[in-house]
Amino acid sequence: MAVLPANSHLLYRQLHHQDPHPSKLSNSISLHSFGFSSAINSNNWRERERETERKRPRRGSSKAEAFWQGVSRPTSIEMEPITGTDQFDQILSQAKELSQTIIIDWMAAWCRKCIYLKPKLEKLAAEYEDKIKFYCVDVNNVPQPLVKRANISKMPTIQLWKDGEMKEEVIGGHKAWLVVDEVREMIQKHM
Repeated sequence: MAVLPANSHLLYRQLHHQDPHPSKLSNSISLHSFGFSSAINSNNWRERERETERKRPRRGSSKAEAFWQGVSRPTSIEMEPITGTDQFDQILSQAKELSQTIIIDWMAAWCRKCIYLKPKLEKLAAEYEDKIKFYCVDVNNVPQPLVKRANISKMPTIQLWKDGEMKEEVIGGHKAWLVVDEVREMIQKHM
């Protein structure tokens, strides 16, 4: 009688990665790797358990810190959402006082390209963490006069603002990596 595992990947592993000294029952199925021990080799199972315990790394013995050495910057920074006209004006005036460049991603929650592009822009935000601040605006959640003020007609639209004025924009209707490259070029041009 053969014993079949509940998961097919265990059966695959069992059939294609045989132990050199398997304990077997009928139909050549080894039960050792399924967590069973055979009645024939009941004395050996304790030895095998001790052997596998010795081979397993002990908790705390590996150094996870070594993997993260030299990594001090985040890989992505969440864009701060702009939810109204007053907040938008405040952000622009603050950027003007600090002479800081800002990037605003005008998007919509229903827009697939916007949703796909957002994490890529957040990775780009991590590259310019100290130099440029990234914001996002959901055009369906802000007053429409604000959307008209920014001259948004298509989404996603990524705008670069400097000194309180919109300097340049990228309309992202094509592949996300191309849009990110265009935004990166736009940033380099105005820095």
